[in-house]
Amino acid sequence: MKTSLRSDLCTALILLPVSFVYAVGFCWCYQPNDIAFGGITGVAQIIQVFLPAAPVGVVTILLNVPLFLLGWRLLGGKLLLSSLYAMAVTSLAIDVVDHLFTFPPMDPMLAAIFGGVILGATLGVVFLRGATTGGTDLIARLLKLALPWLPMGRLVLAVDLVVIAATALAFQNLNSALYGIVALYISSLVVDAVLYGLDTAKVAYIISDRSEDICRSIVDRLDRGITILPGRGFYSGEERKVLLCAFKQREIAVIRAIVKELDPDAFLIVCPAHEVLGEGFRDYQKNDL
Repeated sequence: MKTSLRSDLCTALILLPVSFVYAVGFCWCYQPNDIAFGGITGVAQIIQVFLPAAPVGVVTILLNVPLFLLGWRLLGGKLLLSSLYAMAVTSLAIDVVDHLFTFPPMDPMLAAIFGGVILGATLGVVFLRGATTGGTDLIARLLKLALPWLPMGRLVLAVDLVVIAATALAFQNLNSALYGIVALYISSLVVDAVLYGLDTAKVAYIISDRSEDICRSIVDRLDRGITILPGRGFYSGEERKVLLCAFKQREIAVIRAIVKELDPDAFLIVCPAHEVLGEGFRDYQKNDL
């Protein structure tokens, strides 16, 4: 119980500065440059166009209420409490930053690039702490339950496009939507980099006449497990062993050196692995992102 409480307090403390960085990214890059923003915050932008006195943050909180009621039934209380906290802090931080600072417009492309990076990085941290900022982030989390094979960044990208189009119509500026799409795409890449980037892995397929020596060398030098798969050459009809080895990105040079030192004629295929679970990598967790 104490461990859980300590973890919750740690999450709350981490999300506080992250939320203000999120708010700075929005107020610095998006708002003064009329760049369309996705999600419920984008809907709040549309409302502010017609009701200038309506604060974006407060409107965002009000619009999130029905989504949180839906999420409470589907995701459970703990995730929704942390998400409610993250949503409230980020939304109020937008109004606080907007009140305290007036950011001048900048080059729209720079605003789209850096806004996407800032928003993507902060959203990634929020997701890592088991929360969302509400809006389409919450919708993406709900979709993740039905589509667990899709990365969170891509889900956020998909559900935000419609809002961006509507925001551009409100601004009556096609460039707002185009820059918004650029920012959204960059944001989705950064979200996935934060969520999965530290877990980058590769898979090597090795075909060699000295497969046993290669196996021993990889195990001795990298302590990586290897699976030997049966194979057969199509043209020669010869039975061959195919070595399968998962390893970290930083170990690719050692793998390549081992294979080429022991058998310069070996056939080596290295493929990116989106996710590797098991010994030496991450453990499986239920409802993992």
